Amino acid sequence: MGEDSPGDTSLKRSSPSDSSSGIGAPPLVEMGCVGAPFGVRGWIKVRSYMDPPERVFEKRRLLLLCQGAAETYKIEATGRSGGQLTAKLAGVDDRDRATALRGAVIVLARAELPDSRPQDFYRSDLLGCEVVNVAGRVLGVVDHFIETPAHALMVVRGEAEFWVPAVPQHLRRVELASRRVVVDWDEPAA
Repeated sequence: MGEDSPGDTSLKRSSPSDSSSGIGAPPLVEMGCVGAPFGVRGWIKVRSYMDPPERVFEKRRLLLLCQGAAETYKIEATGRSGGQLTAKLAGVDDRDRATALRGAVIVLARAELPDSRPQDFYRSDLLGCEVVNVAGRVLGVVDHFIETPAHALMVVRGEAEFWVPAVPQHLRRVELASRRVVVDWDEPAA
């Protein structure tokens, strides 16, 4: 499962999905998160789950979920530093305000998402899906995702907990209609 590359074997960090993909699909879709402050003038580092990553800035505003509250910020400027996306948000004018946003989740209303192909999906569409390995053994259900510098990990909880790399090598098929994900992942030997 890669970034946001199309295909039915790709888990997209913020992968386009058929917005009608699931019963009870969440109204907000996670598009990224806010990292550390960048400098002393209110800039923030941004981790985008989109492909290309800069797409997170397309709306020229960010809806952030932070400490139980949602707030929309106008984007004043964007940039890059060492490969990391950065942004300057209106009203965030110093390092303290930028620090307060660290860890905020960047979301977009599902209704604002562009039309997509049926084989595309968002990570939030996979939450609660049954996960089976290629041998047909049920491993559990998708509980959440963990970001690592290399890629996302899909946390599967059942009789045991599995952290499956969200990359095409391990994600074989996503069946949104039946709420099922097939992975190439073996259980560790006991």
